Amino acid sequence: MNHTKPLTPHHFAPWQDGTSKPLISFSNVSKTYGDFSAIDNVDLKIYPKEFFALLGPSGCGKTTLMRMLAGFEEASTGTIEIDGHNMKGVPANKRPVNMMFQSYALFPHLSVADNLAFGLKRSKMPKSEIDGRVEEMLRLVQLTKFAKRKPHQLSGGQKQRVALARALAKSPKLLLLDEPLGALDKKLRQETQFELVDIQEKTETTFVIVTHDQEEAMTMATRIAVMDHGKLMQVGTPDEIYEAPNSTYIADFIGDISIISGHVQDIENERATIIWDESQTPIRGSFERNVTKGTQAHFAIRPEKIQISKTEPSQGYNKIFGQVEDIAYTGNMSTYFVRLPNQKLITSQMVNDRRISQRSITWEDHVWLSWHDEAGIILAK
Repeated sequence: MNHTKPLTPHHFAPWQDGTSKPLISFSNVSKTYGDFSAIDNVDLKIYPKEFFALLGPSGCGKTTLMRMLAGFEEASTGTIEIDGHNMKGVPANKRPVNMMFQSYALFPHLSVADNLAFGLKRSKMPKSEIDGRVEEMLRLVQLTKFAKRKPHQLSGGQKQRVALARALAKSPKLLLLDEPLGALDKKLRQETQFELVDIQEKTETTFVIVTHDQEEAMTMATRIAVMDHGKLMQVGTPDEIYEAPNSTYIADFIGDISIISGHVQDIENERATIIWDESQTPIRGSFERNVTKGTQAHFAIRPEKIQISKTEPSQGYNKIFGQVEDIAYTGNMSTYFVRLPNQKLITSQMVNDRRISQRSITWEDHVWLSWHDEAGIILAK
């Protein structure tokens, strides 16, 4: 099943409302282990009802940040607040937080229903209410008919939903998810992403997920924090991170992209012009605010934004010529790898709206690549 998640609705953007109070606040938070800095001076606010993603490669600090939020680690410096309360010295079991691990950690000898009831029985919930809450959670994750089964009788996706229901059973203000879909195969992972979003919206619980999977973060999150070496590199909605990266690091980390470096020749009418190769026309486009005339800059553009043609476009900017070196056919899309005279490789993607036998461009063809002014972005770093 193919799904497309709409862009973050305009009516849900508490981070743009100066009167909104965050549920989570990191203020000048750092975490060091001896000489190693795992988290470096992080400032971050996460708001109620968000599905927030901490995204980055292994070792970037995202899991450390989550563990500090959960209470498994203490910050070396700075403050962490949840719902306005400073969490310094507050143990994990006293925080309004629950955590769901990749391993799920279900009790193998207990049924699904008993797994859900276990935490409730140890809480202050009256016994008369526990059965009703278990039934409610089973309905939420669509596992009512599996209530009497043991974990070994469930599929990976079903185990994941049991773990999620158990984590939500005590109605935490905040649910932390550490690579929760990593154990699932690709197709099931894609289906489960949308189930998670639906459950999060129904319960209105704030979710914070740690993941290294860009597609996972882009699909589920209201906002994404991209991390590297303990620093927050950019925080924004999925479309902001993809369409308006603030650096070549972000542009290169999220999705496929071509980056062309040159020098800024001119800035005028909210457009910058880059000279990058004497044999090619200049590049003109919108730019990130730190771009200045006479300095080096980098033009970043996604392959789906680039048109490919055998005939030269009439425009005076934003067209380059080269030769098709390779073609990747993936069914619905074809990706063309075009080698420029300066040996740089640029990729262009086209939707296969006709049979492959009718494709007019093939290997070793000389082609023109072109795009409009808004297709890419010029970055200072």
